[in-house]
Amino acid sequence: GWSQEELAERLRVSRQSVSKWESAQSVPDMQRIVDMSRLFGVSTDYLLKDELEPESVTPEQFTEAEPGLRRVSMEEAREYIALRHKAAPKIAFGVFLCIFGAAVLVFFCGLADAGFMAEEVGVAAGVILLLICVAAAVAVFIKTGHSLERFEYLEHEPFETEYGVDGMLRELREEYRRKYGSYLIIGVVLCILSAVPVLLCALLGSDSLFSVGSVSILLLMVACAVWLFVIFGMNIGSIKVLRQEGDYSLEEKKHSDFTGTVAGAYWLIVTAGFLAWSFITEQWDRTWIVWPVAGVLF
Repeated sequence: GWSQEELAERLRVSRQSVSKWESAQSVPDMQRIVDMSRLFGVSTDYLLKDELEPESVTPEQFTEAEPGLRRVSMEEAREYIALRHKAAPKIAFGVFLCIFGAAVLVFFCGLADAGFMAEEVGVAAGVILLLICVAAAVAVFIKTGHSLERFEYLEHEPFETEYGVDGMLRELREEYRRKYGSYLIIGVVLCILSAVPVLLCALLGSDSLFSVGSVSILLLMVACAVWLFVIFGMNIGSIKVLRQEGDYSLEEKKHSDFTGTVAGAYWLIVTAGFLAWSFITEQWDRTWIVWPVAGVLF
């Protein structure tokens, strides 16, 4: 009972396209056939084969399954994956810089404690270098975030992908697992081995300088491991986002707004409580316990 204009609007094509289909001047592409199959509640075989009998269809099937749902084309999916792939090493480098800055701070403080430089100079140099590393990392995060900004809806809104996208994603996931699976293994091994320098210093009874150096090496090894984790996670994560799996499933997205609101209020209350307790008691050496406790509770 629909006019050509009504069907064309639902399929997001021109009226002339529908007219050509009816007069057998052209045939719909595969994606339109899938769309009509869903729209009319019939199989694609029924649409393509003239010899099949009409199928029994309930009235509810004559409506689009997800009205107003955003569609992600093959081109958009490939562009998003390419951007994430390009952003992964940059984000990983930014995280590496944050941990590297902490390692530098520990090292300079150790040099000051060992008497190689004045304590004020060591602490100041370490803090300055830490701030430089963090500033550079934040710059990387902001710049990379801008490049992915127009695809933010993929992580927060429900959508559907066009024909062929899901198959492409399955193949790409297997390729990424083969390509980046070693990153995960090496990262885990680095995290385990990072404790070795500290344990050796403890066993050998090394002086404070070597102890501080071992802690710096530990942080550097962890930084390298995290670098690998981020690259692996961002590439595999792009597949999960487009397939709406795990943290990006439809169920999770329904609760994301509520969770975000609760999280925002929670951390504001925790921060206010920490500052109030700290300023009233002036026991800053004890009040830091608020943060690990709040993190575990969250």
